[in-house]
Amino acid sequence: MTPTLREPAHAGRTAPTCVLMFPGAYAEPAEFVQQGFARAVRERSLEIDLVFAGFQLQELTAGSVFSQVRDEILLPARALGCETWVGGISLGGYVALGCAERYAGEIAGLCLFAPYLGSHLVTSEIEHAEGLERWQPGDLPEDDDERRIWRFIRTLRTSSLPVHLGLGREDRFGRRHGLMAAALAPESVDVVQGGHDWPTWRKLWDRFLDGRLAPKRGRGPTPS
Repeated sequence: MTPTLREPAHAGRTAPTCVLMFPGAYAEPAEFVQQGFARAVRERSLEIDLVFAGFQLQELTAGSVFSQVRDEILLPARALGCETWVGGISLGGYVALGCAERYAGEIAGLCLFAPYLGSHLVTSEIEHAEGLERWQPGDLPEDDDERRIWRFIRTLRTSSLPVHLGLGREDRFGRRHGLMAAALAPESVDVVQGGHDWPTWRKLWDRFLDGRLAPKRGRGPTPS
């Protein structure tokens, strides 16, 4: 993994909650800070440690990124008594889903903004099956990450794992996002005006913080 950027709530002390976010393809962890993600948390005085982590495309292709995330971030945080939400934007959302598919019992929730959801080949299979519930992936090899992730998505509606899916109404990948949104409980999906861009993701981040991690816990996304 590329170096991570850590933004702790307090120096020298672990917060009870951590949010780990992965950027999109070719983006850097520092862009989260530049776009005000850390500032939004501090303005709300939330007791949350932030970890913005990059990744190499070859690590994702090889599948090694998932075990690295577990060994370098998830397990150390867990050992300190910190619950970790895992999330990401675009391709970073795919990384987050891959981590959750493997280690769901070790994370506190998923925060996904406009996640990449695999190739057109796989999403076409789901569309032709008339939805995820009717899709039959069959036996999957260990390295078929895309179909394994979609099989995992199918379990999320009835899972105890909190999921926050944030989408821009004008996102150019909206058709694929709709397949995932339809498989989730309505309160897990937050849709705002906007496209596949940082201003939209920053708006969704603010709503995630207010709806999921602010002291008034339990409130889901509200319509925009």
